[in-house]
Amino acid sequence: MITRTMLLRLDTTSTAPIYAQIAAAVRRAIADGELERGDRLPPARELARALGVNMHTVLRGLAVLRDEGIVEMRRGRGAVVVGDAVRSDLVRLVGELVAESKRTGMEPDEVLALVEEELR
Repeated sequence: MITRTMLLRLDTTSTAPIYAQIAAAVRRAIADGELERGDRLPPARELARALGVNMHTVLRGLAVLRDEGIVEMRRGRGAVVVGDAVRSDLVRLVGELVAESKRTGMEPDEVLALVEEELR
C-alpha cells in the first residue's frame, strides 16, 4: 500500500461546504490518476492541519467517499482508496455524450466546443 502526499485546494469563496470540497478534490485526484486503488490517504489530522480546517470536517468529507464506496476507512490505519467509481462514471458519461453526438450528427469540433463552454 502506498501513502501519497496530496495537494488539495479549497475555494474559500465557494458556497459549497468544505467537506464536499474535500470529497470532490479526492474524487478529482482519483479521476486524474493521482490516486489509485490501494493508495492510502494522509491521516485526517494531517489533512485538517494542512487545509486549516477542523479534523471533523475532513472526516465528514471522507465519510461521503466511504458511503460512495470510493474509500475504506480503517480505525488507526486511515483511509484507503478502494474504488475508482469516479473514473468509470466519467468514462460512461463521455461514452453517452459521444453516442448521442453521433446520433444527432454533431461534428467532434462542435462537441468539444460545447464541453469547453460548459467547463468555463
